[in-house]
Amino acid sequence: MAAVTAAAVPLSASSPAKAAAPSPSSCSHFLSYPRRSAGRALRVQVSTTETAEAEAAPVKKEKISKKQDEGVVTNKYKPKEPYVGRCLLNTRITGDNAPGETWHMVFSTEGEVPYREGQSIGVIADGVDKNGKPHKLRLYSIASSALGDFGDSKTVSLCVKRLVYTNDQGEIVKGVCSNFLCDLKAGAEVKITGPVGKEMLMPKDPNATIIMLATGTGIAPFRSFLWKMFFEEHQDYKYNGLAWLFLGVPTSDTLLYKEELEKMKEIAPDNFRLDFAVSREQTNAAGEKMYIQTRMAEYKEELWELLKKDNTYVYMCGLKGMEKGIDDIMVDLAAKDGIDWIEYKKQLKKGEQWNVEVY
Repeated sequence: MAAVTAAAVPLSASSPAKAAAPSPSSCSHFLSYPRRSAGRALRVQVSTTETAEAEAAPVKKEKISKKQDEGVVTNKYKPKEPYVGRCLLNTRITGDNAPGETWHMVFSTEGEVPYREGQSIGVIADGVDKNGKPHKLRLYSIASSALGDFGDSKTVSLCVKRLVYTNDQGEIVKGVCSNFLCDLKAGAEVKITGPVGKEMLMPKDPNATIIMLATGTGIAPFRSFLWKMFFEEHQDYKYNGLAWLFLGVPTSDTLLYKEELEKMKEIAPDNFRLDFAVSREQTNAAGEKMYIQTRMAEYKEELWELLKKDNTYVYMCGLKGMEKGIDDIMVDLAAKDGIDWIEYKKQLKKGEQWNVEVY
């Protein structure tokens, strides 16, 4: 059982295949912050030699995950039979001077899409492609905790950037699914598949150090983590560790969920650290642009000490080039301790302590 103090949105009952649309006036805005009130199997081989000795075969140990994977549901809904929800809220969350648009949207699920923090859902845009076939699904990281933005476990939220670019022929190209989602009006239907994914699930250990590295809309899974940690109260989970978020964006107008993040810092100053890297507006002491790896370099010794602990977990979501920049920071630090960083990172991955979802 868990509770948040954000107002719930009353959703009318519906059949499992389709969610009913609530009246627009019943929807609370997502920025109404909640307050924290907050047996092993044995195989035996028997020898048939004259000694007739029975020998037990080596027992293969079952791997126990360090993540919150108990009862995780995957692929409940597939492209041929998606869940049909409705858009409850769709709000632009980037400023007027931002290079591009990013939207926060909330869909009804009536509890029929049981997801966990760190999972993704698929969305199938309306219409058909140039061959007359239904559009292929696009995966998006979920931006809400399992309770959802309204605290009733009946919604799912996404953070989506509208994709618009000019191709080599000078033509303006619009991403099919991102534009479909960013243009959704309250009450519109949306076809949902999933949930999918286990790579980005949260650690079981409530005392773990969780380092989150995000660029742009890569903030989505970490918003889900942080809401569970700092905006909700759970009978079976209370976060007591250190959550450290590095968020990289091009301009201050693209600092997604800034007010929420700062509110979390007020609520839990000893448990939440927050660092922004605004590449077009900030520089480091050497005058270099402030990318996420540039900001992390300012704390490199502290980060390396944390990475040597067995209860530190790194999660990375966003642009693909981010990981190489972090490798460049850690190689020399690890070498000072006689450690090969690349090999060490492989061990972190094997131990579920290095988790990457980049695009």
